[in-house]
Amino acid sequence: MKKCMEFIKRETILCIAILLAVISSCFVLPDKKYISYIDVRTMAILFCLMVVVAGFQKIGVFRMIARNLLQKVTGGCQLIVILVFLCFFFSMLITNDVALITFVPLGIQVLGMMGEEKKQKLLIPVVVLQTIAANLGSMLTPIGNPQNLYLYARANMGGMEFICLMFPYSLVSLVVLLIWCIATGRKSGKGSVQIDAEEIYLDKKELVGWSVLFCLCILAVAGVVHYSVTFIVVVVGVFAIDRKIFCKVDYALLGTFAGFFIFIGNVGRMEEFCRVLETVIDGNEVITAAVASQVISNVPAALLLSGFTEDIKSLVIGTNLGGLGTLIASMASLISFRYIGAEDKDKRFSYLKYFTVANVFFFAVLFAFYKSGIV
Repeated sequence: MKKCMEFIKRETILCIAILLAVISSCFVLPDKKYISYIDVRTMAILFCLMVVVAGFQKIGVFRMIARNLLQKVTGGCQLIVILVFLCFFFSMLITNDVALITFVPLGIQVLGMMGEEKKQKLLIPVVVLQTIAANLGSMLTPIGNPQNLYLYARANMGGMEFICLMFPYSLVSLVVLLIWCIATGRKSGKGSVQIDAEEIYLDKKELVGWSVLFCLCILAVAGVVHYSVTFIVVVVGVFAIDRKIFCKVDYALLGTFAGFFIFIGNVGRMEEFCRVLETVIDGNEVITAAVASQVISNVPAALLLSGFTEDIKSLVIGTNLGGLGTLIASMASLISFRYIGAEDKDKRFSYLKYFTVANVFFFAVLFAFYKSGIV
């Protein structure tokens, strides 16, 4: 029973997805149509990307790049900018959750090199900004986060079309993040940090192997290579390079997708429910997606709402902006919260206060930008 409760706490969204799938199955009994519910392309490409990024992470590519950048730091303000924008830019390619798993622990370690007083002063602001940066940077590309990958396929958009859709929001985010980082750096006072030279030796064969597989994943996202070919090549390639990487895949996320696909497929066959939901969503896709994300997170919100509107581009905007707000608006945000809890349990409430204020501010800025009609 204890293990069961721990699993539910750890994988709450997965459990909700399974529960909704089971409940909906009571109203629409399982039949042959269930097979068509699953978006196999999205699931296959998401799996491939998770495997390949896990491979890069294991051989230390991201940490090596971060260390090389941090070696050039001459003051606290530069340090904060680099730690935050590592998350912003890398999340575009390796997803927001992997960016946080990689760079938040590094950030905590580096802040410790500035002395205990500076670390205590900067820990919460820097980790919160890293989290926001990862969620905002990831919205620019189809592979930046799971809901983008799914909605990108649903909308039949080209890669550049998707990037152009989200670029104005990314640009505004970059400017506001930079201003906040500089302000935080100035408030922290003067100071410098000496980054220890950590030797990271990359296995060149593995680096080439993972790079080739990553390029293949990008080609599959772009529709140049069929996803089934990419899936087969990636699976074979991982067995050849390092089969232990299969253990690093977030299978709970794949299960969440499957559960919501079944739920959405069943709900789509309930005519009365569909009419009501379509009426609520019609013309209000952005705000509906943003609000729904605050309660059930932006990935489930994207999966749920996509079945009831043709305006997928608005859902892309809504779910990405909706990643700002509550702690569960983007599940990646929980990663940073866990790191703060592990570092100092007493800081969790202070972290939540700063996190909420900062997220509401960034959401307000971006939503005002959306409502302005400039884009």
